[in-house]
Amino acid sequence: MLDIVNFTKTYKGGKKAVDRLNLHVEAGDIYGFIGHNGAGKTTTIRAVVGVLDFEEGDILIDGISVKKDPLACKKILAYIPDNPDIYEYMTGIQYLNFIGDIFNIPKQTREALIQKYADAFEITSALGDLISSYSHGMKQKLTVISALIHSPKLLVLDEPFVGLDPKAAHTLKTIMGELCAQGSAIFFSSHVLDTVEKLCNKIAIIKGGRLVISGDTQEVKGNSSLEDVFMELIEHA
Repeated sequence: MLDIVNFTKTYKGGKKAVDRLNLHVEAGDIYGFIGHNGAGKTTTIRAVVGVLDFEEGDILIDGISVKKDPLACKKILAYIPDNPDIYEYMTGIQYLNFIGDIFNIPKQTREALIQKYADAFEITSALGDLISSYSHGMKQKLTVISALIHSPKLLVLDEPFVGLDPKAAHTLKTIMGELCAQGSAIFFSSHVLDTVEKLCNKIAIIKGGRLVISGDTQEVKGNSSLEDVFMELIEHA
C-alpha cells in the first residue's frame, strides 16, 4: 500500500533531513514510525502525503508514484497533521461537506458517515458552530472525521493523539483497527511509545534521518518494552 524507496530529502544549505529511507507498509498494517525530535519523521510524512517536494528516491501509494501522479495518490489517502489547520470561518458541518465535495462522496453516504463519526467523537451538537469557537481538541476531532469520511486506503497521521481526551483517543484507536481490518493501511508517528507498542503490528525507528530498525513489533522489541529498545537504539545506533 505504501512503498518508500530510497527517499532522501536535503534542505537548503545541504542539511540532509532523511537519507535513503526504505519502508514497506502493507494493506492491513498499523505501522508506527518513531524517533526523537528532528529525526526526520515529519519530513517523511509530509513527502508521503504530497505536501513536501523531494528530488531523490520515490514514494508509491498503491503502486502510484507521489512524484508522477500526486493527485491520484491524494484521492486514496488521508492526512491528519499534528496541528489542525482548518478553515475557521466555516462551521464544522460546512467544512465536512467541503471535504465531501472534494472527494465526490455521495450525499447519502456522506451524511451517514458524518453522523457515525461525529457521534463517536461526541461533537454532533457542535457541528453547526464556527470552527473558530472550537477548542484544539475539537478541531482535532473534526480533522479526524474529515479524514475518515472518504474511506481512505492509506491513513497517514502525525502525532494524532495530541489534544484528544482519553475517550476520544480510545475511539480513534478503535476506528484505526476497524479500518485496517477492512483492508486499509495506517502509517503514523507518535512519541507515546506505550500506545505504539500496543496498537502497531509493525514499527520503524529513525535516527538522524536514517532507518535504525524496522519490522514486526514483537521482533523489534523482543522481550523488552518498546521504550527500552528505543532508548538503547537511540543512544548507541
